[in-house]
Amino acid sequence: MTMRRATAAGAMVLAMMHAGAAAGSDPPATDTAPGSPVVFAPATISGPAHDSAPAFSPDGTSVYFTRSNAAQSTIFVSRRRGERWSEPQVAPFSGEWNDMEPAFAPDGSWLVFVSNRPAAAGGAPIEATYNGGVQKGGNLWRVERKGGGWSEPVRLPDAVNPNPSTFAPSVAADGSLWFMTTDATSGRFRLYRAPFRDGRYHAAEPLPFSDGGTTDVDPAVAPDESFVVFGSGRRPNVGIDLFIAFRDGDGWKEPVWLGERINSSGSDAEPRLGPDHATVYFSSERVVPVAFPRSRAQAQTDTARMLAWDDGNYNIWSVSLQPWLSSAKSSAPPRSQP
Repeated sequence: MTMRRATAAGAMVLAMMHAGAAAGSDPPATDTAPGSPVVFAPATISGPAHDSAPAFSPDGTSVYFTRSNAAQSTIFVSRRRGERWSEPQVAPFSGEWNDMEPAFAPDGSWLVFVSNRPAAAGGAPIEATYNGGVQKGGNLWRVERKGGGWSEPVRLPDAVNPNPSTFAPSVAADGSLWFMTTDATSGRFRLYRAPFRDGRYHAAEPLPFSDGGTTDVDPAVAPDESFVVFGSGRRPNVGIDLFIAFRDGDGWKEPVWLGERINSSGSDAEPRLGPDHATVYFSSERVVPVAFPRSRAQAQTDTARMLAWDDGNYNIWSVSLQPWLSSAKSSAPPRSQP
């Protein structure tokens, strides 16, 4: 989740949008060797604030994402116009409270997101205690497609809102919800799954590879639940890095670190799957390397890029998961439904 980054990735700092920032998705000035992440819609969606957690409509023509700093978090929407993305606008169901981390149902008919809005009308905003103190809390809320708009948000039941520290939803094809919340014993975040059966959510259970011994966050599950990408503080590094775990029959294989090409020296988190379910979009503090010495003209270009988006705050990057998916597919055993 985004607003907890006071410890996971440093305090969030809002910068003003550079007046000359391009309104389109220009080619990123970054390493584009095979397997290297590329920045998503620089200066439009990836801007100078913290931008994270993109949720793409199934047809890939719209994206809802979180834009935040240390004081506020809001869900924005952008529409694809050919090869470019429109200037983001506040989503119709967001803006009044601290909202973040949207996630589409795979068929696009509804969307779930995190908010600290009061659980009951007239109540107090949700607060929680984690990371050593009182923080803005969060519960999961759902909005339904209504023609070209959305319904009023409805809080989901306690089965998927077990406490006020419930964040980072991801939706499976059968409606089951994955999310993160704090472990009652260790206090660390870990991953949970709430099955959807007989028209209702059943009590969430922790994932077997997320035992509360290390911090696990931000699950992005495949629609068929054959794999999940998530952030974790487990080894080889101490900070939050990206991992992938695959189904193994009725269980799960050991999570695999996605490597140093994808995981930068900063924080890499908030993974989300793209419409093809084979591309992962994630948030990273990485910046484009600068070669010295350089010309004064190049210094001007580098500075303009820094003001537009390349400032070390979270930006959204993407990379193909195909090498891991192909390897897993070649050795995957049959499994029953979860």
